[in-house]
Parts: sequence; C-alpha cells; structure tokens
Amino acid sequence: MSWHNTPISLMAKSLAAKEVSSKELTQYFLDRIEAGKRWNAYIDVNAHLSLEQASKADKLIASGKAGRLTGIPIAHKDVFVTRGWKTTAASKILAAYQSPFDATVVANLGIPDENNPHGAGMVCLGKTNMDEFAMGSSNENSAYGPVLNPWNVACVAGGSSGGSAAAVAAGLAPIATGTDTGGSIRQPAAFCGLTGIKPSYGRVSRYGMIAYASSLDQAGPLGKSAEDCALVLSAMSSHDQRDSTSLADSGEDYGRYLNQSWQAGNANSAKPLDGLRIGLPKEFFAEGLANDVAKSVNEAAKTLESLGAKLVEVSLPKTKLSIPVYYVLAPAEASSNLSRFDGVRYGYRASEYKDLADMYQKSRTEGFGAEVKRRIMIGTYVLCHGYYDAYYLQAQKIRRIIAADFQAAFNECDVILGPVAPDVAWRLGEKSKDPVQMYLEDIYTLSTNLAGLPAMSSPCGFNVDNLPIGMQLIGNYFSEARLLQVAHQYQQATDWHLRQASEVA
Repeated sequence: MSWHNTPISLMAKSLAAKEVSSKELTQYFLDRIEAGKRWNAYIDVNAHLSLEQASKADKLIASGKAGRLTGIPIAHKDVFVTRGWKTTAASKILAAYQSPFDATVVANLGIPDENNPHGAGMVCLGKTNMDEFAMGSSNENSAYGPVLNPWNVACVAGGSSGGSAAAVAAGLAPIATGTDTGGSIRQPAAFCGLTGIKPSYGRVSRYGMIAYASSLDQAGPLGKSAEDCALVLSAMSSHDQRDSTSLADSGEDYGRYLNQSWQAGNANSAKPLDGLRIGLPKEFFAEGLANDVAKSVNEAAKTLESLGAKLVEVSLPKTKLSIPVYYVLAPAEASSNLSRFDGVRYGYRASEYKDLADMYQKSRTEGFGAEVKRRIMIGTYVLCHGYYDAYYLQAQKIRRIIAADFQAAFNECDVILGPVAPDVAWRLGEKSKDPVQMYLEDIYTLSTNLAGLPAMSSPCGFNVDNLPIGMQLIGNYFSEARLLQVAHQYQQATDWHLRQASEVA
C-alpha cells in the first residue's frame, strides 16, 4: 500500500484495526528516506531509535491505551531539541550536539513515558533540514546544503522549514513539524504543494525550540491536508509553565469544525460556508504579484464564494512596512539569542586561538554561516546606543500599527485571503546573491507574525511550469479551528492538495 499517500486519519484507523503495525509503517518511511536522499530533506536519521519507539507504540495499541495519533510516524524540524537525535539548527556551530531532553513539541507528540505521560504516541523518523537557525526563505542557508523541491529539483523548497516540507511532499514522512518566524511554515508549504499552519503566538510552547526571534517564533505542522494538520496541531498545543509566553488556555480540538457549516443550523450542504465573510486585501493583489499566482488565488476565492462565502475588499495599508519592521526586530532578537553560542559551553570551538576573546571571535566566525552573521550584525547595530530609538523603538511602534490594521480589517470580515508569496519556487541560487530580493519574498507573511495572528497555506493551483501555488488564510486571534474549517471545506471541493509530484513514486 502507498502509505505516503494516505491521510494520517486513515493511517490511524488502519493501525487501530491491526491492518498494519507502527513498526511496519515506520520501516516503510525509513526505506523511503533512504531511497530519497537526493532531496536532502533530512539531517539526522536513527532507524534503531525510530523502530524502538514504533515497538512501544504497537504495545500501546495492543493494550487499548492508544490515542488518535499513536504509532503514526512524524519528522521534526532540526530546530527542536530531541533526545537521541542530533539537534544542530542546520549550523556548523552546533554540529553533533545532542540534547539531554525533548522540546515540549517533541514530548507532546512523542511516545508517553513516566516523564511525559500525555504524549500523543507518534514515532520520530528524524530531524529535517532547514535554513541555519531558521534564517532564510529558500533553505539554501543550511550548513548541510540546500533542500531540493520534489516538484522540480532545480528549484528551492522554501524556507526555513524546507526540509520538513520536502520530506512530506516527497513521501518521506506523512507529516512534519516546522516553525514560522516570518512565513517559514506557510511559504515552504506553498512551494511544495502542502498545507501548513502557523497558530496564534503562544498556542504552542517554544520550550526546547532553538530561538531565532522569541517574540515572533511559533511552531506548527506541515501536512497533506487541513484535517491532518488539525489532528497534529491539537496534540502539539498545550500550556507549558516552562514557557512564559505559553497561553494559559492553550490546547483544544482544532478539528472540531471541519465538517460543520460555518453557521449553526445551516442545512444547505452545497453552501457550507454561508455567512462567512472573506476579506481580500487590495495591497496583497498589487504590483509585484505574479500573474499566475494572482489568477490561482482569485479562482480559489471564487470557489469559496460558490461554497457560500461573501467576498469583501479590505485594506492593510502598512503591508509594505512589514519588511523593514521585521528586519529590524527579528535580527535584534537574534543578536541576543545567538550570543550563547560562543564556543565555551557546547557546540563548535575554533581549534586555534590566542586568548578568550580570540576564541569567541574565531568560533563564531567559523561556526556561523553568512546569513546568520549578517543578521547578527544588523541586530547588534540597531540595538547600539544612539540607534536604539531611531530603529528598534520605531519598529516596535509600527508593529503595533500593523496589528491595529488587522483588527480594523476583521471588523469587515471573518477571514483574510491572499497569496502566500509573490511567486512560485525560484531556481536554486537565483536570489542568493541579493539578500534584499530574498527578503521581499516574505511580504505577505511577515505581518501576521508581527501581529501574532494565526495563518495558514493551502494548495490552490499550479503555474505553467507545474510548480505549486498556495493561498494564505489569515484569522483573528485564536481562530485556528475556523481557519482549518475553511481550508477543509475548500479541499473537499478541490483536489489541489491531492496532487503529487511526478518524481515522487
């Protein structure tokens, strides 16, 4: 059976019915990982540990103590510390580092034990490739080389969660975790023809997630469908006392609305979204958006309209400012968060140095990649005395205005629809020499991170070169279940999310 094409909801039913064991399922994906190394989706795989976890999952299933996700394999982005696997954040400075504990996301999804009695019972397949310290939009900044897009190996998979996206798109994992600081779940999901969701800030614990920009980072799943993402997000999300930004009421069933009508009491099955107001920001459909992307997103809007939704025009006037604001705030936080990587306590240390200061300098110079060093330097600059007020404080003020723009828009609509990125996946190396051009690719995703809002990507078409196009759905705070409902209803009416790359057997 082609398990890599099977939704995890059906996978769970097969496991419960003893039609397949978790060990068999895990071995199936481990074999595909071995055969699919050309995509460079994984950094570390440990078959012995994965099969050991699968055996424990099978025992849970046999004992009748299994949950909805018990025994289903999953891949974790290499930004989550994971016992037994290397955790490098795709950086030389953390090469070969192994954590003594699991990140909360890994623990929540993993095999339950005495330290983690509420684990969902999923089996870890390995750690996926990423842009170094989650800094990038193409997954070309990894110390382990670029991830290749399964739809076209000459193109990028998107970043920074490109390894997770490529792993799912290539059938090397049924679902994977990612992180989104400025679009790093949604953009690779769009480029690889997947569904990916970034929940509201604070929904998912950041404990054990290697920090890039602490006020922006948020974890979420990348999968084949909205239903799969809802199942995994429900298990990922929980309050965590070890994370001061974790929401006290975090954790719910994000799939509870999937098969319901938008309005209670609506008996018209042909119009499940009757009563839904979808906002189309005029700034998202202006100059710079590729024609084929605009066409696909507009056709998706018409499909949603045919399902009963009402389309309204809204305005997000500060959209263009999200790029300069983000690239002041995120590097500022990164310069602070990455100061701990100094060659003293753990990680890479230069082999030759004269004194302590020289060791710091050489270890960080040799250990960090070019993009990470660029952002550390920008961040340090904007935090310097004399520049803090001019840059950092001004960026924080505009951040508040961007959040207010969204609230004004949500007075007119329930959900905002737009593109994920201005164009489809570009060719490897095409934008690497021009960082600003690369940064501009995040124009439609950055603002939601700055505001802390939930947003997701769902496949909605292909361009003339058969590269996937994603539409972005943005909701108000804590409306993940509603976003997933809209995406699920759209996916019931279309088949874009079921398409598979020709190179994926």
